[in-house]
Amino acid sequence: MSSTTAPLHPAVSALAGLSKRLVVLIPVAMLAGLAVGVVADVAGLKALVLPMTMLMVYPMLVNFRPAEALDLRDSKAVGIAMALDFIALPVIAWALAFAFFRNEPGLFVGMVLAGLFPTSGMTISWTGFARGNVAAAVKMTVIGLIAASLLAPVYLLVMAGAVVPVDMAEVARTVVFVVGIPLVAGVLTRTVLVRRYGQQRYKQRIAPVFPGLSTLGVLAIVFLAIALKARMIVADPVLVLRILVPLMVFYALNFLLATVLGKRLLPRGDAIAVVYGTVMRNLSIALGIAMTSFGPEAALVLAAAYIVQVQSAAWYVKATDTVFGPAAAEGAAAEAAAA
Repeated sequence: MSSTTAPLHPAVSALAGLSKRLVVLIPVAMLAGLAVGVVADVAGLKALVLPMTMLMVYPMLVNFRPAEALDLRDSKAVGIAMALDFIALPVIAWALAFAFFRNEPGLFVGMVLAGLFPTSGMTISWTGFARGNVAAAVKMTVIGLIAASLLAPVYLLVMAGAVVPVDMAEVARTVVFVVGIPLVAGVLTRTVLVRRYGQQRYKQRIAPVFPGLSTLGVLAIVFLAIALKARMIVADPVLVLRILVPLMVFYALNFLLATVLGKRLLPRGDAIAVVYGTVMRNLSIALGIAMTSFGPEAALVLAAAYIVQVQSAAWYVKATDTVFGPAAAEGAAAEAAAA
């Protein structure tokens, strides 16, 4: 057996599988952060937030290829997803923030951030799990990240500026550190590795490692977010429930809008891509910006959003055939080839 098709080393395989276990790992990281934050003084951990955020985002962007946004196929599905991602969903997130957290600036901006950064690598993964149009999901991920990085400072000023001070220059600087530098480093890393090892070996042996590394970073940031606010959570045990309610409403409306529009306007595979191109928010980047620019209270909303997002995505995959009907054999084959 050639080295390019040999099984992954067990440690590499375990790392590659971490992202599939977020349903369990996120609550574990939250509980660990709560325990440590209650019994120890963790104020010094604030210094780790920015470097840990950059390390979290960097592996996620190693496989990011901006050139894929130039392909104009699937434009209708991508257009619907972008309309939801940059018009409807930010407005819904702002309305829920105003309804639930108008007098709590940190939680308010955290809820707004939940609606600002669409799509992540999980958009592509979940679209594949549900046998949707993976090529369309890739385009949504590329365009969504680029557009959100440019628009986030403006959206935050307009939507949250009346409740919490928003320094556009500082937010833009944070976006550069959290998205720009990791993006450049990721693209350079992929280019060097492909040239050194070849496309096939890179895809089969090296690329699977990066999502797991990003997941480790997510767990570290979630741990920090909860640890830094642990005593506030313990003093107000209903806080997490108060955060979960608007988040569940946000995701329920997101699923409803994307599903209805997809079923009415698009074929099955494209409709599934629209669902996961809008529901799978880029909580990693939003969490990093919350921690670095607005503090742990805002980050607490994003940490809780992970629980709702991953659980709801998993349940929706099981319901996909009921909602959209089973994939035709030839359609499934084409979608698998696109993946």
